[in-house]
Amino acid sequence: MFTKAFEKAVVELLDTGSRLQAPAVAKYVGRVRRAHPEENPAQIIERLEKQYLLAVTGSGSAVGATAAVPGVGTVAALAAVSAETTFFMEASAVFTLAVAAVHGVRPQDREQRRALVLAVVLGDTGMEIVQKSIGHSAKNWGTAFATRIPGLSGMNDSLLKRFIVRFITKRAALMAGKVLPAGIGAVIGGAGNRTLGKATINNARRAFGPAPARFPADQSLIIDADPLTALEAAPAPSAVPQPPAASR
Repeated sequence: MFTKAFEKAVVELLDTGSRLQAPAVAKYVGRVRRAHPEENPAQIIERLEKQYLLAVTGSGSAVGATAAVPGVGTVAALAAVSAETTFFMEASAVFTLAVAAVHGVRPQDREQRRALVLAVVLGDTGMEIVQKSIGHSAKNWGTAFATRIPGLSGMNDSLLKRFIVRFITKRAALMAGKVLPAGIGAVIGGAGNRTLGKATINNARRAFGPAPARFPADQSLIIDADPLTALEAAPAPSAVPQPPAASR
């Protein structure tokens, strides 16, 4: 029952998440580029990596610290873990699609978007499923999503099943650690999320290969008035929920 519910939540996030739509991702990348107009694609991708890692690490630490707060404790920490898990998934998806955009890969179709994100998060397993579906190996297999891929629906089914098993296994251990009291959960939460975040970064590097020498010719990457993204909405590493005020 839980697996089915989680699978549905993942699909809904990847298919309908407003921050994962192509225009929103383009605005996010455009914001970073406007802030650092002198930097090349490799430097921009490095900034995306650092921002993503900071976001997921801070999120894990903040949730873990909740269990150490008097008057809040483990029950509140468990509720916070659920929200933080959603944030981790969304941040990973935004990061993957942002790196893809710098490489000139901007999937408009929700099936392509879902497959790209799941494949990058899975790493080697995702690469194998993608290459089996396209019928040949590719050094920079992430760029295959710049065009239509045959059998995309079947590929997504395989990717989603593998992702659910792996994600639940890894996150279950972190969830148990994050609700430990006395501040231990904050350390485990931050370190655990950082490890998972680094794995996603390495997977993205392998999927897309070296950064392109120049940005895509499509200047729609530079757009004003962009909304707050999942990566920019992360709680700071030191953010600890305040205990409720004592009644007088």
